[in-house]
Amino acid sequence: MIEPDFITDLGSPNAYLVHKVLPDIENRTGARFRYRPCLLGGIFKETGNQSPFFAFAEIKHKLDYEMLEIRRYAAEHALGAFKFNSHFPMNTLTLMRMAAAVEMDAPEQVRAFLDAGFAGMWEQDRDFTQVDVIKAHFSDAGFDAEALLARAQDTDVKAHLIANTQDAVVRGAFGMPTVFVGDEMFYGKERLAQIEAEIRNQLS
Repeated sequence: MIEPDFITDLGSPNAYLVHKVLPDIENRTGARFRYRPCLLGGIFKETGNQSPFFAFAEIKHKLDYEMLEIRRYAAEHALGAFKFNSHFPMNTLTLMRMAAAVEMDAPEQVRAFLDAGFAGMWEQDRDFTQVDVIKAHFSDAGFDAEALLARAQDTDVKAHLIANTQDAVVRGAFGMPTVFVGDEMFYGKERLAQIEAEIRNQLS
């Protein structure tokens, strides 16, 4: 079975949009995406990149068009629950350290943790800068949020998230969403057809 790597951070709306469509690719190909928690801000820092929210701020019409593309994508894939978080941009360091802790301690649950986080961020308008909000949301999703928040402060968890982030950069990542199918890298929500084609190519 092919296990493409999905490089992701809960703070990326485009990562959410890709996340919602990956199951369709899995069902058609038999692949199983491996979710790799990384820090988008760390990738930006290492590569000299920046969020479109800032990079395109002074370009007339550009951000409006970016939002139009998001709406078109959501409509194409019937993602009616999507809403742009009113607290965006948001510091996701604590969330992603929690995700890294799950990946280290219970890797079979990392996808469920990120799924709950994506829903809170991009469907339910949660303000995840508030610890009480994080506790309530992830407790309701079936996680021991108190334990994960404590674990997120451990040195080994912090190092794991840094290592994930640096590894993504070494492999060529400069933003999100990024998917690696073996050594082949694909960036952006517009690459889904190419990702699926490469999975089929590697299966043949």
